[in-house]
Amino acid sequence: MPVEEFVAGWISGAVGLALGHPVDTVKVRLQTQSGYRGILDCVIKTYRNETAMVLAPVDLIKVRLQNQTHSYGLRSPVGGPGAQYRGPVHCGACIFREEGVLGLFRGTWALVLRDTPTMPVYFLTYVSLCRAVTAPGREPGPMTVFIAGGCAGAVSWALATPMDVIKARLQMDGVKGVSYHGVLDCIRISVRHEGPQVFLKGLALNSIRAFPVNAVTFLSYENILKLIR
Repeated sequence: MPVEEFVAGWISGAVGLALGHPVDTVKVRLQTQSGYRGILDCVIKTYRNETAMVLAPVDLIKVRLQNQTHSYGLRSPVGGPGAQYRGPVHCGACIFREEGVLGLFRGTWALVLRDTPTMPVYFLTYVSLCRAVTAPGREPGPMTVFIAGGCAGAVSWALATPMDVIKARLQMDGVKGVSYHGVLDCIRISVRHEGPQVFLKGLALNSIRAFPVNAVTFLSYENILKLIR
């Protein structure tokens, strides 16, 4: 066997396993546990109970890095300090050192409150649209999956945006002192200073970004699922 074929097979196999692992996890839990009402219920409960504690620090680091407007080592145009973090690991270490373990979980409740109600909407929108335009007994075609996935992403992010605003503000809290004492306090202060329209910040960008990202995600998911069945 040529080396090129071996490497290609090894890489494609690893990618396939990595992408198929979430589906396989749900399959195994449905096969071995009786606490789920179906695929969607299993996905939602797994995400709600286990994912937030893993995603919260990663999402926090992402938000902190995205808020840096200068590359590390460079000074700002007005002569102020440049970027604070050299990268994800350095950012996480700085947060841990300056804000403690709890600092790594800033915005966790807002993240849970954002994602828990949107997950059912996300999957139900996708399934409903696929069924609406697909003949009974047939599988949805690639274009149907693409459009339904995009719409599901846009709808779920439209619903998620208000709490996404609060999550981002809580995650940036602590960089220059603490301004909020939890989710409700952040909501109260944000509305008082900026009005109810504060919850619409980023709505257009979230929806525009969500369509192509989730269209490709569902199209890839359906194709990978066919390959691993």
